[in-house]
Amino acid sequence: MSVYEIIFKLALACILGALIGLERESLNRPAGLRTYTLVCVGSTLAMIVSIDIYMQYYQTVNADPGRIAAQVVSGIGFLGAGTIMREGASVRGLTTAAGLWVVACIGLAVGAGLYIPAVATTILILFVLIYFIRFEQFFTGLREYKGLVIVVEDRPGQVGNIGSILGDMGVLIKNIQLNHMENEDNLEVELLIELPSGMKISDVIEELSTMKELKSIDRLN
Repeated sequence: MSVYEIIFKLALACILGALIGLERESLNRPAGLRTYTLVCVGSTLAMIVSIDIYMQYYQTVNADPGRIAAQVVSGIGFLGAGTIMREGASVRGLTTAAGLWVVACIGLAVGAGLYIPAVATTILILFVLIYFIRFEQFFTGLREYKGLVIVVEDRPGQVGNIGSILGDMGVLIKNIQLNHMENEDNLEVELLIELPSGMKISDVIEELSTMKELKSIDRLN
């Protein structure tokens, strides 16, 4: 493998990784331009080293040109895990973590000389990241998400009662947070709920208002 070919591969990996990283950077994600670029260039270099070692020693030892590359694919999981954050019952950063894994694969493809698959994958990934969010927003826009703050007496089974009422109405609980109020024997329950099509938040409030030991119920949005 010539020096010019190596430089070309590293430069191409830098460009492809930067293109995807720039999209992540524009959305202020945990891993952005520099992280994606480094992952892509690093995985390309790993593949180059792997192929070069194989070409030098395949006649004398039983070398596996894919061994180093395989470690990149599995090892990138540790980096991706660092971009995943849990907030209550929701998890964020999965798309960024998946993007890092794909970028590493793109870098390996470039290092192996598979330029067309690498470029085509980059274009497809950019299309998914930029345009699929519009489809996602369209379909999720058909569902309504509302927030409620419910204060009840702090007694066993209160959260279960709330869940039963919402379940009977077909309302999904997307997130829940419990806060014990100071100097009061009350429990504050913050809910993020998904309403079925055609249902109003006022209907949910009216149904929850029938609960015993209810102190107050307010909307967050």
